[in-house]
Amino acid sequence: MSRAKLLLLASFLAPMGASPVLAAATARDVAMKTSQNFSDHAVVPKTLIGAWTLVRCDNVYPDGHRVELYGPHPEGMWLIDAQGDYMMQIVRAKRMPFAVNDKSKGTPDEYRAASMDSNAHFGHVSADAKVMHTQILHASFPNWDGKSGESGYTINGDELTYRVAKPSSGAAEGAHGEVVWRRVHS
Repeated sequence: MSRAKLLLLASFLAPMGASPVLAAATARDVAMKTSQNFSDHAVVPKTLIGAWTLVRCDNVYPDGHRVELYGPHPEGMWLIDAQGDYMMQIVRAKRMPFAVNDKSKGTPDEYRAASMDSNAHFGHVSADAKVMHTQILHASFPNWDGKSGESGYTINGDELTYRVAKPSSGAAEGAHGEVVWRRVHS
């Protein structure tokens, strides 16, 4: 993993309570583990490589109604490099700050909102023409740590859409996730 990716990963991990030095060491360990686990990287289509910004992240229920998981106009970024290493973060556009400017002194409601209003993970992605394969190394939702999955995807122009068969919420009611990203042009 490149130095730039390590620094980006360290900046992602640092707000989670680790010191920048510890975060950098953790990022280095993850990079080494990633290299060992994915030494034979699968194909990453050139159409996936790059930066993507979030358009929508919804649950779609059997009757067709949608629930905007992160409210209207959620924000997010998905970065995918040529080896398929990725980092993704999604947040609700309007979030309430903690009353006290100390992350360790939040109320139960503040912690719940902070958890429900964001989603972040990193790992490896590959794809063929119709199916995307992901291996999540670590996620803000700990139940996803180490999980792998597949989902159908389409790219139309600069928009990438994929379906999540069993989202982290709503799956018991028969919902599937639908996530849409737009390519960022520099």
